[in-house]
Amino acid sequence: MEWTCRVVDLAAYADEAVEVQAHAFGLADDEIAIRQRIMRRHATFAGVRSLGAFDGAGRLVGFGYGYPNLTDQWWSLVIEPHLAREGHRAWLDESFVVGELHVLPRWQGHGIGRTLIGLLCRGQDRSHILLSAIDEQTPARRLYRGLGFVDLARPVLFPGNNRPYTVMGAILPFA
Repeated sequence: MEWTCRVVDLAAYADEAVEVQAHAFGLADDEIAIRQRIMRRHATFAGVRSLGAFDGAGRLVGFGYGYPNLTDQWWSLVIEPHLAREGHRAWLDESFVVGELHVLPRWQGHGIGRTLIGLLCRGQDRSHILLSAIDEQTPARRLYRGLGFVDLARPVLFPGNNRPYTVMGAILPFA
């Protein structure tokens, strides 16, 4: 399966990216509009980086984006007490956050996720990277562990979502 990866404008690709996320992550219809608004807001963050993976016909089959962590931003405020409880509060400082990383199920296992996260993190002036992942043994968690990520806090419950998450972190640059 042939694919290419390139930088994309996150706001311009928000609808397509959320469609990929909906298929990869199992979003309900009522969550899609919320995720689109969140993604467009994240597109305005200073230092945001976003990438898309495209099939040979130019269709988006995977995407990822991240930004330098903002300690007063909602995600940081939610995870901060969990990291502090585990002795990892300092990870919030000088970190790059992977906001989302998703690949359509039929395109998983072809190196797209690994390429996206590697390119997102390449050349970062931050010392480490943070992300949250569903607290289950998923292909995504195996990918992250293979890149050197460790569990920093679990379980983490985000408001409005009853699925437990794990906050994971890795030292940059990746080995």
